[in-house]
Amino acid sequence: MTHLRVGGVPEHFNLPWHLGMEHDHFKKHNLHLDWITFLGGTGAMTKALRNNEVDICILLTEGIVADITKGNPSKIIGGYINTPLIWGVHSSDENELNRYGEIFDRKYAISRFGSGSHLMAVVDAHSKGKTIEDKQFEVIRNLNGALASLEKQESDVFYWEKFTTKPFVDSGQLKRIGEYITPWPCFQIAARQEVIDKHPEELKNVLKMIYFISQQFMNSLDAVEQVSKRYNLGLEDTEQWFFCTEWSTNSKVSRKMIQNVVYTLNQAGILDTQPKFKDLVVEL
Repeated sequence: MTHLRVGGVPEHFNLPWHLGMEHDHFKKHNLHLDWITFLGGTGAMTKALRNNEVDICILLTEGIVADITKGNPSKIIGGYINTPLIWGVHSSDENELNRYGEIFDRKYAISRFGSGSHLMAVVDAHSKGKTIEDKQFEVIRNLNGALASLEKQESDVFYWEKFTTKPFVDSGQLKRIGEYITPWPCFQIAARQEVIDKHPEELKNVLKMIYFISQQFMNSLDAVEQVSKRYNLGLEDTEQWFFCTEWSTNSKVSRKMIQNVVYTLNQAGILDTQPKFKDLVVEL
């Protein structure tokens, strides 16, 4: 049996992976998957891929594209979520900041440089003709770190997936002052090059199973209720999220989409090179 370490965030998007492991779907292909939770998000996962601490990760598209371009010895092996991510733009309820248009000269909480909370803030600012300097970023590691930083007003602004933070908005710990929709599909599946070279057939089977499970999940009559219970989200919020989210059912990665990501990251000053599709994506 082949053992593979799979990393992802503790968010509702990844429920199909957990269902697959709980019901032994991967074992049908002689695979044992060990799930590793990364509270620090995509930035923590790109570091783990570099350090051989994980074999496969489910990461934000912009984060893995940027980090592969900067030398991460990994490749995208398939899509995971076809729809964009809706980022909530947050501040502390006690902060005087109330208008989305006034955030760009403030202090930003980010899980780490290269994370989605960092990259999307830069891309969003660029799309509005603004620039954020590195000194404006406060590294807070994860959502709990952001909550503490915003409460102390050590930072003013925090980008995070809007449904994950909704319970904190409802409780008054955070206020949402805006939203930003990622201009491309939000999550990709990536693997270390060493794993791609050693276990291509095993990776094909991982993809085959997760796409099958995702298809079943999207057609499940109790998917909304499952997500609501497991992730402590209100039924109405979960329903809204579920019906604006589409999981991939095959490994096809759009060349044009990758071109769009590379172009945008270059325009925003995050990248200064133009990697080719084959440098970023492998078709197993």
